[in-house]
Amino acid sequence: MEDIEAIAVLQDPVRRRLYEYVAAQGREVGRNEAAEAAGVTRTLAAHHLDKLTDAGLLESGSRRLTGRSGPGAGRPAKVYTRARTERSVSLPARDYRTAAELLAEAAEHAGLDAGLYAAARRRGEALRGSTAPCGDLEEAMETLAARGYEPHLENAEDAGEAPVVRMRNCPFHAVAERFPPLVCGMNLALLEGLLGADGPVHARMDARPGECCVALDSSKNNDD
Repeated sequence: MEDIEAIAVLQDPVRRRLYEYVAAQGREVGRNEAAEAAGVTRTLAAHHLDKLTDAGLLESGSRRLTGRSGPGAGRPAKVYTRARTERSVSLPARDYRTAAELLAEAAEHAGLDAGLYAAARRRGEALRGSTAPCGDLEEAMETLAARGYEPHLENAEDAGEAPVVRMRNCPFHAVAERFPPLVCGMNLALLEGLLGADGPVHARMDARPGECCVALDSSKNNDD
């Protein structure tokens, strides 16, 4: 029931906008910034942000947003980030995570990595269907966003640096934590099939803490 109550907090439209904005930033967000993004007053934003924190959907802390320290730097401001706790609701109760972990454990022990990766690549191709491979990173980001990966573009404004798409969320996070090589390899193969391995967008393994283990770049950028 605790997860149901936490998710029910998002029924309020203002609260949901604030949550989605904070979650999408991948960093600490202050009350003023969140209020401006949601189009509400700072006082109302603070109220809803604290409600989200109480429900366990956000985590809060404090820091000086000016970037300065010492006298005249101002008081620390309250900031928010998405909570690391995973929430899910299934009615009636289901336990797909245990099944996934058991299957991953069996595949790992039996050395079935190659078979799993081939199946994942076929599944990605089936999800893509008859459409052509993704033509650029923007199209790939739309595809990934629809599947919950929360993609974001890096180096978009840096001269001499090729843009890279990274993902703030791994849909297989819980199982990947227990079986990282197996599940991350499966994820890479799935995305190769979904995006099209013979297209200009390339998926590669590039694990970073707190993000999906796969990153994307484009051969079009490398040819420019």
